[in-house]
Amino acid sequence: MPQFNFANWLDLPYVEKNIGLESYDAIKLISFDGWAVNVTIFNSWIVMAIIVFVSWLATRHLSYGKQVSKLQTALEALVLWLQNEANETSGSRNNQYLGMALGLFSFILVANLLTFIPWFKPPTASLSTTMALALVVFLAIPYFSIQNAGVKGYLRKFVEPIPLMLPMNVFSECFSIFAMGLRLFGNMLSGVMFGAILSAFIPFVAPLTMQTLGLLTGTIQAYIFALLAVVYTSAVKEEIKPEI
Repeated sequence: MPQFNFANWLDLPYVEKNIGLESYDAIKLISFDGWAVNVTIFNSWIVMAIIVFVSWLATRHLSYGKQVSKLQTALEALVLWLQNEANETSGSRNNQYLGMALGLFSFILVANLLTFIPWFKPPTASLSTTMALALVVFLAIPYFSIQNAGVKGYLRKFVEPIPLMLPMNVFSECFSIFAMGLRLFGNMLSGVMFGAILSAFIPFVAPLTMQTLGLLTGTIQAYIFALLAVVYTSAVKEEIKPEI
């Protein structure tokens, strides 16, 4: 039978005293036959459920003109803004990268905004989550590159400008994606650690100040990560031959 231990979910002192690279992953909420669901996975489910629920609320009664709801208007503005950003960055005219950028941006944004709840441990403060997001980008690079330039066009970039650069280009490809995940993890974990340290000295003022600042930095981090994903995945394009 599954064993539930949701008391750890609200155990804020435990996190404050044991903040580290594996603190969030070490908090087990559900255990079953050797398998365990930690707080990072569970909070990721919460984030995804919120995204699905809000999307359903905004699209269940789609309307036009003056009948548009405020929620639908807000989401349409968000999608159009991100669509313009993705298209301008990639040069795409068919919204090719919008789905990926919107998915990454929404997950990171909601996860970071939920840190306003004092006992919520953001999944983006776990290295496993940020590296999983980076893995999505890593897999999307060959997908979009082959879609745009074919297999030969994608492989050609590894031997440019000369074949001798093959090892360096492969290393650069892998390391740049690893750096994306590590950057997001470091920014989010440092905010959590800094807030916990200040809370020990200024218990009433610091939490509210850090949470307000976290809303701003969380939005910026979501934007940067989504935009970098578009930059990396749109690097290889179909070669346009000049007309003679």
